[in-house]
Amino acid sequence: MNSEIWKGVNRSSLLGPKPSRRSFLKFTGMGLVVAFAAGWMGESLAFAQGQAPPLGALPWSKDSNAYIHIKPDGRVAVMVGRVELGQGAKTAFAQLVADELDVSFDSVDMLMGDTDLCPWDMGTVASLSMRVYGPLVRGAAAEVRAVLLQMAAEKLQVPADKLQVKDGVVSVVGSPSKNVSYAKLVDGKKIERHLENVPFKKVTQFKVVGTSAPRRDALEKVTGQAKYTGDMTLPGMVFARILRPPAHGAKLKSLDSGGLSRIPGAALVRDGDFIAVTHPKLEMANQALDSLKPEYELPPPGVDDVSIFEYLVKKFTPQLKVAKESGNLEEGAKLVTAALGSSGRGISENTYTTAYGYHAFMEPGAALAQMENGKMTVWATTQSPFACKALIAKTLGLPPDKVRVIVPYVGGGFGGKKLEISVEAARLAKLTGKPVKLMWTRGEDIFRCNFRPAATMKIRSGLDAAGRISLWEYQVYGAGDWGAVTRYDFPNQRVSSIGHPVFGSPEDMHPFGVGPWRMPCVNSNAFAVESQMDMLASLAGVDPVEFRLHHLTDKRMRRVLETVAKRFNWKPGKAPSGRGVGVACAAAYDSYMFGNNGTYVASMAEVDVDRNTGNVQVKRVATAIDAGLIVNPVGARQQVEGCITMGLGYPLTEELHFKDGEIFTTNFDSYELPRFSSLPKMDITFIDNPNLDPEGLGEPPIITMGAVLANAMYDATGVRMKHLPMTPERIKAALKKA
Repeated sequence: MNSEIWKGVNRSSLLGPKPSRRSFLKFTGMGLVVAFAAGWMGESLAFAQGQAPPLGALPWSKDSNAYIHIKPDGRVAVMVGRVELGQGAKTAFAQLVADELDVSFDSVDMLMGDTDLCPWDMGTVASLSMRVYGPLVRGAAAEVRAVLLQMAAEKLQVPADKLQVKDGVVSVVGSPSKNVSYAKLVDGKKIERHLENVPFKKVTQFKVVGTSAPRRDALEKVTGQAKYTGDMTLPGMVFARILRPPAHGAKLKSLDSGGLSRIPGAALVRDGDFIAVTHPKLEMANQALDSLKPEYELPPPGVDDVSIFEYLVKKFTPQLKVAKESGNLEEGAKLVTAALGSSGRGISENTYTTAYGYHAFMEPGAALAQMENGKMTVWATTQSPFACKALIAKTLGLPPDKVRVIVPYVGGGFGGKKLEISVEAARLAKLTGKPVKLMWTRGEDIFRCNFRPAATMKIRSGLDAAGRISLWEYQVYGAGDWGAVTRYDFPNQRVSSIGHPVFGSPEDMHPFGVGPWRMPCVNSNAFAVESQMDMLASLAGVDPVEFRLHHLTDKRMRRVLETVAKRFNWKPGKAPSGRGVGVACAAAYDSYMFGNNGTYVASMAEVDVDRNTGNVQVKRVATAIDAGLIVNPVGARQQVEGCITMGLGYPLTEELHFKDGEIFTTNFDSYELPRFSSLPKMDITFIDNPNLDPEGLGEPPIITMGAVLANAMYDATGVRMKHLPMTPERIKAALKKA
């Protein structure tokens, strides 16, 4: 933490277990209170399944004081309910405020993820920070600026349109000596004014947004000063370890805790089947857990990592729900059949599968909880502090105002930071009457994970006499339909799905918990859709890029595809060509989660396949992205590079091994991640589209990676891999079979 930025602010009182109105005012500097309308908060937008509530109906604050304060020294305090996961939100929010408020970027101080000091937020999920929360913060800043200009006009006795602002100082145009600062206008007084429909600045007025601002968290992280939950301690704190079953669905029959008496300072905590041990030292808490001798009743036989895919189809086909339907499948099939005589093209039916996936963030779950004076305070590794607060309050039977959640830096999330560990720590703190730190081991984090769901995608498609797709029937089991409805022009299609990692799946669909994993659903669906598109292009004898363009009228998708082809120096040709090059394109967020514009991605890759070992070396990846206005170009590039790097794992190495509820994957020796030696040369292009509001960028660049590597693999070998990950063993077996 930069000590100069926070000079005069009592951080311990802000982030410690004793929140108060005084500590809040120390951060904010008292200052300006403006009640403003919610007109800039947006309109009702649709989720993929059902209708989302109107943005204005959600409990976001309509008071700019909740987001922005002008401090007596002229600095600007900004409070947001989002958290910093390494994605750069701390920097981007400061840029938005600096531009809308006409203050310097360096004068903006950020406080994030504290439920006592920050306004409500739904959670740092789905790349919503710039898409949804960004307009909230911009709207607050724009209205604060308008009110301050109105106040300055009165003080300087000139019309507001004759004023200008630079670095928080309002002056008269042509007479810069006639000025007043924001700090003097506020002067520590409470000012209540209301202005409606204050417009945002135009793109041409931006000075900070669109520039590569330095990361606010960079210095702390590279020097080791950044504090994560695992770094924190409290007086009298004990470490806790929780007894876990050997398999999902196992039931505790008996427990022998006699060995615990041989470990001085160790204690057993039990509340029904919730069993834990505590000790002032972590290593002794580990020994205490090892001393317990439980006996379990194991679950009945079930599915494993091989049989799950067939199980999904057999059991859940009757429950498929149509996500999109147009034209007539029978008519489409007739066109395919009519084309057989002249072209030999037939109906192509294929099944694609993707394995369960772990989020594999650097920091396993951790929580520190303290009950003091009737109030529970929890420092947590969570992406959703307010949801975490609500769940803790409900579980412990506390009023919501008696629970505070504070989120320090979080070491990655990708949708996998669970609320459960915070609730467990809070329960233990209440049961023991002591501050409790709970840190999951890597194996424990994997066992408790809500995995990216395994999925089966079945596609029936065919070409008419002109070589165009006239039949497209798509069924997805397990993953959900985000990304299943494509941007292609298919005259006769039906898309159906069952199961969803966000909206929920049938109770018996998966043998353990599943949830969002860096762009839920779309990775699996893009793999299947784009693999099938490549297969049909080969059947038609057409270059894969040309084939896609023949089926696209969507201008944004055409633009990203044409752009990446130019950057990659794509040479048209029918696959397989032996070159080892592939292409894939997809869209994210275009039909759900508070935005219909979406982010468009097209990728090309070149791979080298060792036929003897089955190893795949990804030599280069080019990606073109249309995500609307880019707030911080260097931060955006880092996001894309991270997605490409992470996107090497799920197509090539990452999968979960399990049987009958028992998980055999326990650490990174059995869950292989990409290595630095795996990294390709990366070419990243952002489509210039500043008149479109910022779209999601933290997840979309990963969605094409499975498909583009599978298609490049096919181009290199002529073998079509239909299951992810494409491990060396599977590649060797496929080559041998071919």
